[in-house]
Amino acid sequence: MHLNVKNEVGKLQTVVLGIAKDFGGTPEASACYDPKSLENVLKGTYPNESDLVKEMSNFCEILQRYDVNVLRPQNISGLNQIYARDIAFVIDSKLCIPNIIEDRSDELQALQSLIDRFDQDSVIKMPESARIEGGDVLLTDEFILIGYSEDEDFEKYKVARTNKEGVAFIKAQFPDRTVVAFELNKSDAEPIGSALHLDCCFQPIGRNGAIICEAGFKNIEDIEILEKIKSLQLSPSVLEELVQKHYVENKKIISLEGNLLRFAMDNKISRNEFIKFYVGNEINPNLKKFLDTNTIWKQFFTKYKEEFKNIRERLIETSNKLGISVTDFKKLVSRIQKGEKE
Repeated sequence: MHLNVKNEVGKLQTVVLGIAKDFGGTPEASACYDPKSLENVLKGTYPNESDLVKEMSNFCEILQRYDVNVLRPQNISGLNQIYARDIAFVIDSKLCIPNIIEDRSDELQALQSLIDRFDQDSVIKMPESARIEGGDVLLTDEFILIGYSEDEDFEKYKVARTNKEGVAFIKAQFPDRTVVAFELNKSDAEPIGSALHLDCCFQPIGRNGAIICEAGFKNIEDIEILEKIKSLQLSPSVLEELVQKHYVENKKIISLEGNLLRFAMDNKISRNEFIKFYVGNEINPNLKKFLDTNTIWKQFFTKYKEEFKNIRERLIETSNKLGISVTDFKKLVSRIQKGEKE
């Protein structure tokens, strides 16, 4: 069987569709490993097997009506096998077998007979340190979009299913693709304001649109990137040009702030103290007034009055030009750089 998945909106030929039969019924609250399931268990609204089987059967019939070949996992009694997408996923001509959470490891066994049907040279297995689930991976013709968690959240939350090592692995395996990673909000207890996977808060609609739930994203700057990717259909070269323009402006900001830091250190203000009060207040009009109560800072503002005024005016000018605060712009560039390094 030939593997060929380039995006989320192309014509379907073959689909692996999960099953709901013998899915294990309503779990105990203590056995839930995502907040939405927990919420429905506690409310008594967790879906029953007959309804789920009917929905999956109807979906299967619709796919077959359009001549889509539908493959199903092996039925393992007592195992929830509805979300097959998370357990294995295809990028271009490769079938990726990710490392998933222990609670779902048996689901891979149900897909093994299907996996064995493919040329094993096309099957990619991830190293133990690289974690990812298929719901965190979305494709456009040019990009691989991945939802992930930084180490702190990944170690803290069970709903954090993809780590930065997983992102790095995908980048290494698909060097001809542009990989863009988005850090997601996570919570094991609150279903609102968090996202289990990227596909829970971002869904492409055709080739030029998408549904975005902003609350699922930890960094507001990522919304801007996603909107540009979908609305403008940026090619990698155009995205690279956009990134380079960001870097040029960032270098200007770093140069100006570097001068300000040197002036501060010459006036016996430590680097740590400068960062503590300056970062986040780069163009705050009340910064001088607030710090004037400190003798050393007051001396600094007196000695470098003109220099501080000129640098602040240039930072305000840059902020107006970019249409974003200096603080948020630096965060955006940091996110882009982090994605490149991963």
